[in-house]
Amino acid sequence: MMKTRSMNGPKPSIVMEQNKHNFTKSDHKIYEYILANPESVLYHSLTELSDASKVAEATVLRFFRKLGYKGFQDFKFLLAQEVAAESSQHSQETYMERIRTNMVQSIEDTYDILDVPSLEGSIAAIDQSEDVVIFGIGSSGIAGLDMHNRLMRIGKNVSIITDPHFQVMRASSLNEKSVVVAISLTGSTKDIVDTVQIAKEKKAIVIALTNYVKSPLTKYADYILLTSAKENPLDSGSLVSKVTQLYLIDLICTGLTVKNYQEAKKVKMEITENIASKLY
Repeated sequence: MMKTRSMNGPKPSIVMEQNKHNFTKSDHKIYEYILANPESVLYHSLTELSDASKVAEATVLRFFRKLGYKGFQDFKFLLAQEVAAESSQHSQETYMERIRTNMVQSIEDTYDILDVPSLEGSIAAIDQSEDVVIFGIGSSGIAGLDMHNRLMRIGKNVSIITDPHFQVMRASSLNEKSVVVAISLTGSTKDIVDTVQIAKEKKAIVIALTNYVKSPLTKYADYILLTSAKENPLDSGSLVSKVTQLYLIDLICTGLTVKNYQEAKKVKMEITENIASKLY
C-alpha cells in the first residue's frame, strides 16, 4: 500500500525520542535544546545550534548522522514540516479534538516507522512456536491481555504473566520452541528486562513491543516492533500509548490469521459456538 503522507520519513521528534536512551551527555544537550526551541532551530545555522546548545559543531553533526540524517539541513527540512503540521492542528483544538488527533497521529506515526521484516519475522516465529508467553507490567499488561485473548481465539497455546515474580518463574521454564512477547513502552522496566534476559538464556525467541530503538530490552530482542507514542512522566499509562501497542498487536494477530486462515476460522467458530451456550 502506498503511503500518502507528505513527510519524507518519521517525524524528527519521534526519531530523537526513540534514540534518546543511547544519547551521550552532549547529545542530551542538543536534544533538550531542540525540544524546547523547535521553531528557533529552523532558523539556526550549524554554528548557531552549536553555540546555543553549548556543544562542539562536530558533535552536533555527529548527533544528526547518528539519527540517520545526512546532516543538519536534512533534519531541519523534516522538522519544518512537523512544526508547521502541529501548529496547524493545535491552533484552535478543544481537548476532545486534541485527544482524537493524538490517537490518530500516534497510529499514523507508528505505521510510518513500522519495520515490515520484523513484523513478518514476529508472525512467523509465533506461527512456528509451541509456546507463546506474553510479559507486560502495568498498562503494558493491559495490552498484553488483549493479545492473549486474540491469540487464544486463533488456536495458539498462549499465556500472559503480569506479576514480576511469576514472570521470572515462567521464563525459567522456556526453551528454543518458546516465543516471548515483551511489552514495555520505555524498554527500561527492570522486571521485564531481567525476565527477558532469562528467556534468552533459555534460547527463547524474543519479540519486543517498545517505544525506543535503543533500550535495555532491545538488547535481548530478536525482533523489535516500535510504537511512536510520546509520554512525559505525568502522562504515564495514557490511552494513546496503549492504542499504539494494540495497533501492533492487531497487525501480528491479523497476520497470523491470514497465514492460517482455515485453521483460525475453525477455532473461532468452535469458540463462538461454545460461548453462545453461555448466553440466554
